[in-house]
Amino acid sequence: MQNTAKKRRFEFGKAEVTKLALALVFIAMVFLPLIRMFSFMTAESIQRVVTSAGFGEAVLHSVVSALLGTLITVVIAFALAMCIERTDIKYKGIFGIIFVLPMLIPSISHGMGLVILLGNNGLLTKLLGLTGNIYGLGGIVVGSVLYAFPVAYLMLADVLHYEDGSAYEAARVLGIPKFRQFTGITLPFLRKPLISVIFSVFTLIITDYGVPLMVGGKYTTIATVMYQEVIGQLDFGKGAVYGTILLVPAVIAFIVDLMNKDRGNSGFVTKPCAASKNKAVKAVSYGYCSLVSLLTLLPLVSFVLLAFTTDYPNDLSFSFKNMMQAFDLHAGEYFFNSLLIALCTAVVGTAIAFMTAYLSARMKSKTSRFLHLSSMTSAAIPGMVLGLSYVLVFNKTPIYGTIIVLVLVNVIHFIASPYLMIYNSLSKINENLEGVAHAMGIKRALLIRDVLIPQCKLTLLEMFSYFFVNCMMTISAVSFLATTANKPVSLMINQFEAQMQLECAAVVSLMILLSNLLMKGIAHYLKNKKQRG
Repeated sequence: MQNTAKKRRFEFGKAEVTKLALALVFIAMVFLPLIRMFSFMTAESIQRVVTSAGFGEAVLHSVVSALLGTLITVVIAFALAMCIERTDIKYKGIFGIIFVLPMLIPSISHGMGLVILLGNNGLLTKLLGLTGNIYGLGGIVVGSVLYAFPVAYLMLADVLHYEDGSAYEAARVLGIPKFRQFTGITLPFLRKPLISVIFSVFTLIITDYGVPLMVGGKYTTIATVMYQEVIGQLDFGKGAVYGTILLVPAVIAFIVDLMNKDRGNSGFVTKPCAASKNKAVKAVSYGYCSLVSLLTLLPLVSFVLLAFTTDYPNDLSFSFKNMMQAFDLHAGEYFFNSLLIALCTAVVGTAIAFMTAYLSARMKSKTSRFLHLSSMTSAAIPGMVLGLSYVLVFNKTPIYGTIIVLVLVNVIHFIASPYLMIYNSLSKINENLEGVAHAMGIKRALLIRDVLIPQCKLTLLEMFSYFFVNCMMTISAVSFLATTANKPVSLMINQFEAQMQLECAAVVSLMILLSNLLMKGIAHYLKNKKQRG
């Protein structure tokens, strides 16, 4: 009995050391690169940035475009979430798939889609005889909305899906009008989640350089200036200053999100909210969802038209010429790089996230809370800032210029969300399993392999898919770290656009979209198979 107690204390102590070590690794992988970046930020570099001709203008442009984009995005996403979760319309599954398609391609592709549709030689420009210019504030806002609304929609739809309908049923019995129900029940319920959504979308837009790079024109933003300073001029001092500026809204959003964790779906749902069967409401919902679906699909359809035409815009006959040209320019090699990076990141990231979540969710202690928080710190760092800081840390090291550093930065960049997925799943499993297993002499490794992993298969599948999809489409963290030898295919979009090879850029966007759709399709098939089995 005494030996058993000593063994348990030894295992507990070993687990605490492992938790502390893992937490310190997460902190080191995030904060040491940031400290290194801050060391490049001297008084002279700050002065050069602040006194530069376009600094104030770039800051103003970033804030204005992000505020407008956030406002429009949240309104569109909220209306969509209400249509899907609060009305009895059909084809919700199809609408849901279409709404998340923009999340499967890089933000820079959305900007390119606008150029193809509404540029000087755009498909819609010629077809409808449009005048005007897509470049500037309008183009950035439209592209940002296309890029960001799926994120806001998913967050709001999730919250509305788990809202308790008892209050609405009581309100109907009391004869309270619909508008009063909305202002008195729905809005108070959504207040905290909505704050998190607003900050998340604002950060997503203000730190993105893909859309402004494509359609910004002379309307410069902080993100595009940072990209040009580091990539074009290798000015790490000014890049560090711009990176610090972009860090501010991201850190604020992270703190706000932590303070708003009591989301609507955390309560106990006694009765799901009833879906409206009113014919007028359903007609409006069908019309609105169809309109958003059309606008979402237009850029994607434009990629197909452009990729498989002989000579856009002169000869629109079908041809594989553009695809062959893209492969001649090494698109196939870079696509293989992307697949390798995405698969390695998904495997390594899923394993690390699961191990971390097991230690923090299933082996509770004071150190568990520290590990839990440290594993999410990377969520506060924009990809561009993380990428720049990794350049400064790993430059001249053996892993710099290799696939390893790209996998490492992607794991750190994306691990927060998969970690939370598996943390929530493990927290819901009976907490007495470890005690029972110990009493029966079953080793912890066997318990994890034979009990916990089988129960979390669907979550692990979602985690793998999340890592893979985001690695295939990211252009932020990897843009400063990639070389000609290991460049991901997503970074070729800007290169092709700069060389006026929009057809090849469209081919690359379709390659990324189809590979991500395939991964999502496989994950969906396996989930359905598991649920049916």
